[in-house]
Amino acid sequence: MTTSTPTPTYPNEVPGINGLSAVWQLIQFSRKPIEFSIKSAKEYGDVERISIGSTHIYIFHHPDLISEVLSKKNQHFIKDISYRSLKGFLGNGLLLSDGELWQRHRRLMQPAFTQDKISAYAATAIESTVEMLNTWKNGEVRDIHQEMSQLTVKVITKVLFGVDVTQVALEIGDALEAIMLQSYHRGQTSFLVPTWIPTPSNLRANQAIKYLNKIVVSIIEERLHSPQDDLLSSLLSTQDEDGNQLSMDELRDEVMTLLLAGHETTANSLTWTLMLLAQNPVVATKLTLETQSVLKGREPDITDLPLLPYTEMVLKESMRLYPSAWALTREVVQDCMIGPYLLEKGTSVYFSQWIVHRDARFFDNPEKFSPERWMGELELNLPPCAYFPFGAGPRSCIGKAFSMMEATLILAMISKQHYFKLAPDQSIELLPSITLRPKHGIKMILESSNL
Repeated sequence: MTTSTPTPTYPNEVPGINGLSAVWQLIQFSRKPIEFSIKSAKEYGDVERISIGSTHIYIFHHPDLISEVLSKKNQHFIKDISYRSLKGFLGNGLLLSDGELWQRHRRLMQPAFTQDKISAYAATAIESTVEMLNTWKNGEVRDIHQEMSQLTVKVITKVLFGVDVTQVALEIGDALEAIMLQSYHRGQTSFLVPTWIPTPSNLRANQAIKYLNKIVVSIIEERLHSPQDDLLSSLLSTQDEDGNQLSMDELRDEVMTLLLAGHETTANSLTWTLMLLAQNPVVATKLTLETQSVLKGREPDITDLPLLPYTEMVLKESMRLYPSAWALTREVVQDCMIGPYLLEKGTSVYFSQWIVHRDARFFDNPEKFSPERWMGELELNLPPCAYFPFGAGPRSCIGKAFSMMEATLILAMISKQHYFKLAPDQSIELLPSITLRPKHGIKMILESSNL
């Protein structure tokens, strides 16, 4: 990587598409968004505009422009319609709220994600991973995405609710799966199918939302009368500077957001990491050597994290190539300049981590899975938003430290015991929904990692 990248020169006239061609482009985008993004970056460079009448969508591929949107001028933007379509499920939780409401919720949520709290959550991740590994046997075939999803939903439910809810966790995982697939199917039709139309996808998702509402509300009510040492009880007891707390509806929205975000992104990151390790056995061997030499047959704890630098590098590189949050969108609520361009109120902005993370201007040999690229000062020398798997700016993911802690400990425990081979005769396809997940799962053959 070049340590200092030249200041980009943007075109005075934004290359763009209008009229019927723009409609066709949006259809292509809704059906194959990653392929569309790759084509857009190749044909138009760092900026493109799609216009249909008075509606404009700007597509940015340079981190400087993205950083202006997410950090320097974030107050001019809100989440766009693709996010707001999730309000029926997530309500006004941190992911979807804006302005003063978001600021208030962020302040009230922050105490649940201090370093001390995250350290306490580590024991849950370790215990749940031990239970999973005890069910694995050499030579068997497992859908690793299903395994990671079940594991991380179990961790987040136990962290949230403080009890071992294995059966409920599986049911919650199935419900979240139905909601994610509904979001994907709606995206395929450019959000033309309202959620109230009784399509099979909508029926499954709406039933899942009812189920999750029932579970979450009942547990919140139980904690109101009987607090425990869990994240939910922490949220129930936290007050802002005026002595106000989250209401029942606000708690429900935040718990739903944590259930989704707290398991989905970590599960996907681990899934893609294990796939990449299966495809790159030299890296897998180096990872196993580190975890076995550090842990020496025991289970890890939070104090081992600084001793597992290669494990963290493997995860960073996996999240570069397969970012769970693979794209972000915003809507302009106040006219502003981004770079040399005036973006008027109502304009939509789109940018993709998938594209920026694979930009050869910032990463040498960008398509190669090379954890070693993170050994030096690469991250310090990158422009802001050249690498942003957890978002950027004030709205970067509140659970970033928790997610990295959980993923690092889980990956260390898995690699200490197992290698993986990809099962033959399977097609691994991307499913770019709210997050980036494998469309058909990923089947792997378990093997012992005794060296």
